[in-house]
Amino acid sequence: MANVSPTRGDITSHPDASEMRARYARMLGGRDVALVDGPVFLLGLYCAASPWILHYTTSQPALVTHNLIVGLAIALLALGFTRAPERMYGLSWAMCALGVWMIISPWIVGESPDAGVVWNNIVIGALAVILGLVCAGTAARSAPRP
Repeated sequence: MANVSPTRGDITSHPDASEMRARYARMLGGRDVALVDGPVFLLGLYCAASPWILHYTTSQPALVTHNLIVGLAIALLALGFTRAPERMYGLSWAMCALGVWMIISPWIVGESPDAGVVWNNIVIGALAVILGLVCAGTAARSAPRP
């Protein structure tokens, strides 16, 4: 029978210990903005559901579709930030662009929107810009230097 002992040895003597440490550090390196992923996802869900929450589905049908699509795009960006942060945080600037678009969209997409619709989109857009800047700033700060 093979000599299988239940004792645990110290892993520092393992020949691949330094490589395993480096890989573990690379995997966790992009998680500096983990606390922003949740709010970005919730912002996207709120943006998608806001026409029904604020009851402007009949008065602004074009904005209903618009907010649904942009909200789903923001939520998908958040899921991407969570799943593959080292690849996706470059798209933080796209979230900033979506935020700016949300701010100006009531006048471009909508048909004489009322103040509630305008303020809803301005707040969603401002939050998207702020969260996008936080993600982009943290990604730039944690990017490997040559």
